[in-house]
This record gives sequence, structure tokens and C-alpha cells, in this order.
Amino acid sequence: MEAVQKSYINDRIHVTLKPEKSRKKFKEAFAYGIIGLATAFTVSILIWIIGFIFIQGAPHLNWQFLVKDFDSISSYVEVRATEGSENQLGVVLDFKNIHQFGGNDKTVPYITKIESTSGVKDALDRLGNPFPLREGDAIDRISGKTTEGMSMEEIYETINANTDKTMLLRVSREGGGIYPMIVTTLMMIGLSLMIACPIGILAAIYLVEYAKPGRLVRTIRFATESLAGIPSIIYGLFGMLFFVTYMKLNYSILAGALTLSIILLPVIIRQTEESLKSVPMTYREGSLGLGATKLMTIRRAVLPSAIPGIVVAIILSIGRIVGESAALLLTAGTAAKIPSSIFESGATLTIKAYTSAKEEADIGMACAIGAVVIIIIFILNGSSKLISKSFNKSV
Repeated sequence: MEAVQKSYINDRIHVTLKPEKSRKKFKEAFAYGIIGLATAFTVSILIWIIGFIFIQGAPHLNWQFLVKDFDSISSYVEVRATEGSENQLGVVLDFKNIHQFGGNDKTVPYITKIESTSGVKDALDRLGNPFPLREGDAIDRISGKTTEGMSMEEIYETINANTDKTMLLRVSREGGGIYPMIVTTLMMIGLSLMIACPIGILAAIYLVEYAKPGRLVRTIRFATESLAGIPSIIYGLFGMLFFVTYMKLNYSILAGALTLSIILLPVIIRQTEESLKSVPMTYREGSLGLGATKLMTIRRAVLPSAIPGIVVAIILSIGRIVGESAALLLTAGTAAKIPSSIFESGATLTIKAYTSAKEEADIGMACAIGAVVIIIIFILNGSSKLISKSFNKSV
């Protein structure tokens, strides 16, 4: 009787547990399926976007795209004659086709090699400004004579027929590159970090090392978190009204950098705070116990240990600068040239990508610039992760 009862109980438990186990397995499988689908969707979208950008921009991506000016340049330059060379320019020429407006092409001689003693390196334009010739420059006219229709022998004869110490050339420099935007972006990075880093790092030091918990600290942290959540277009509007208009900086690198420095402050402050908090209290206690002052402790014991985290904050800030467009569109301007000073307008890479797509309808150029920006962002993110990993290992 006892054995029959035990068998009956075991059967009942088996009957009741089996549906529970199968229901649990179904729930787990369903949850894993949803997670897998979400992950696959996210990765697929990311790969599709990056693939689209690189495929559309691939025809433009080459070394010349990085080192050439965006706009074509034509200028008359004065070049001193070169002695001891096969020709008075001290260059080697070849022919290439140049596409002209209207669909017509013309064949012009261009510089393929410049000798070390060539005078074209010291060429001056008609205003007396330096205009050094470089490989790839096309020569349209030599001492008033057009090179169109000339053979290479006739071109060299025209060069060597010069009897003066100098000769006048009309030079055309092909555009289509992003070199000015790269230089402008580097200028924007350097100036923005020079403004934002000292303020952000010092503010973080105050919050961690000096400030006592209370209303003031809570207000500062609330303001920092609020700044991090404000859309960049709002910063751009503020920068345009205050820096560009009220302070009369006009559209300039300085106005853009001042606006960007405000955007960067939350990133730098929060990341530096976390880095300072991660430094063990024993470092501070040991330094103070040896007779060091508070400032000496921060400078010699705390900051050296927090440097990797601060470097990560700076790298993340660089990524934000490179990827910013809305704020700079309203403060730095869209001029596709290298600014001669921080008070002149200039377009960064993202700004030029926007104007190429929106105003010039050149999707290929915009995607090529986007591909360069993506590569830079990947490099910066990879660098920050490597620094964080090495910092965690050392700790």
C-alpha cells in the first residue's frame, strides 16, 4: 500500500513538473529569440549604413582626395629660371585631360616631377604671395603663349626660349580634395580642447576633492547632466547669437571652438570625475600623512593615477568635435578653404559633407567625407578602449 502511494505521488509530481519545465524552456527560447533578432537587426542596420557610405564614396577615396584642395585654383605666377637643368623650369612634364564645364575636355601639360634646384618651389603670384608649384599642377600658358595644341617638344622649346631671369606661367590646380577641411578640423580640435580641457578638468577636481556634498554640488551636477542632454542645434543657436553676433566674432574658427567647448564640458567633467573617484583613498591618506598639502597631494598623487581616464575623456571629446555639424554650421561657416587665422571662417569635414549633399547634390563626395569621418571615429573609439583596458590592468 505504501509503495503504491509513493508511486502515485511520484507520478503526480512528474505530471505537474513536466509542463512547468517545458513552459520555462519556451520562455527562455522566446527571450533569446527576441534578443537575437534585436541584435541581428542592429548589426545589420549598422553594416548597411557603413557599407552604403563606403560603396558610394569609394570612387573618391584615394591619396589625392586627402591632400588636394576642394576648389580648383588658377593663377598667374612668376618663376625664376633654373640653371643647370634640361629646361629652365627644372620640371618634368606630361599630358593629361582636364574636364571643363559643358562636357568638353582639353589636354594640358602638367608637372610630374620637380628637381631639387627648381625655381617653381619659390614661385610668387601677382600679389607677391608665395605660390609654390607642386606635382600635378597644370600649365596653361608660358610667357603669354597658350600650351593648348602644343606638342611636348614645342612646350620645352618655349620654356627654354625664355631670355629673362623669370618667366610668367598660368597654373591650374585641380580641386576635389578635402585637405582644407582636414586642416580646419584639426584647428577646431586643438582650439576647442585648449578652452574646454582646463575648465572641465579643474571643475571635476573641485567636485571630487574640495566640494562638500550639498545643494551647490547637486546643482552643478544637475547642470552638467542637463548640458549633456541639450541638442547641439541649441548650442549652435546660442553660439550664433552670443559669439557670432553679440561678441562680433562673425563666422569663425574661434566662434565655433567656443561653442564646442561648452558642448564638451559635460563629457570632460563626468569622465574626469569618474577617473578621480577611482583613485584609491590610501593614495591621498598616505600623501597627507607624509606632510604634503592638499594641492601637492592632488598634483603628485591623484592626478598621475587619473591621467589614463582623463586621456579617454579627451579622446571622446575629439570624437565629438569630429562628428559635430549643427553647432558649427551656425558658428564656423562653410568656407572650403584653409583659414589663415582663428578669426576666419572654415568648414570642418562634417560641415563639408552636409553642404556637398545638400547644396551641391554631390552624394559621392559627401559619402567619401563620411567614410573618412567614420574611420577617424573608429580609431578614436579603439584608442579609448585600449587606454581603458590598460588602465584597468594596471589597477
